[in-house]
Amino acid sequence: MHTHVRRTLATTIALGAGALLAVAAPLAASAHVTLQGNTAAAGSYTLLTFKVPNEESTGATTDRLTISLPTDHPFVSASYVPVPGWTATVTREKLPKPIVNGDSTLTEAVTKITWTADAGQGIPQGALGLFQLSVGPVPSVGSIALPAEQTYSDGSVVSWSQKGADAEHPAPVLYVNDAPPAAAHSGSAPTATATPVTTTTTTSSSDVVARAFGVTGLVVGVVGLIVGIAGFRRRAAAGTDS
Repeated sequence: MHTHVRRTLATTIALGAGALLAVAAPLAASAHVTLQGNTAAAGSYTLLTFKVPNEESTGATTDRLTISLPTDHPFVSASYVPVPGWTATVTREKLPKPIVNGDSTLTEAVTKITWTADAGQGIPQGALGLFQLSVGPVPSVGSIALPAEQTYSDGSVVSWSQKGADAEHPAPVLYVNDAPPAAAHSGSAPTATATPVTTTTTTSSSDVVARAFGVTGLVVGVVGLIVGIAGFRRRAAAGTDS
């Protein structure tokens, strides 16, 4: 009987742990800096919208964002959309060698755009900021990685620059001639949209839904764990009496 009780308790604990992991996975994924509308046609001018969430548990705010633009296939034009409460800085650099983009030959290009929060501003914990760039013409390539560097008020920095489907900190990617991965494609529109630029203290509807399911899963896991422990105690007591 005691063996059966131990197995029942182990199963219950495993189910509870599984529920906790199921909650943690989507919340961790939602914290990524991503590109909304991650496809564009070669030769076009497009508006890139970067979604920057703050899921830090320390209470630190996001107070700086740097987007790096390609130098091997640079954009002829790159300009930012102002964000209230933030100051933007554009970095132009001389290219290692002249690059032809459409009808233009570039010897220098915009390589970075940095937004810095003004005093008392920033993206607080649980909020989402939107930052936009107008770029073009889009070079005729498979895809373009757009690494982002997210800096927090406590001095910590997260570099969203890794490549690959299993990357822990993946770089935002604009897909031109290549098709985006199924997971990324299903969550994005065919082209970038002109979402109003603002720093908001409310989460997006998708984040709210994800958290609602996460809380529900957590409650179910905890209840299952409590029921399992109670059953274990009853069975243990019965075994002692016998």
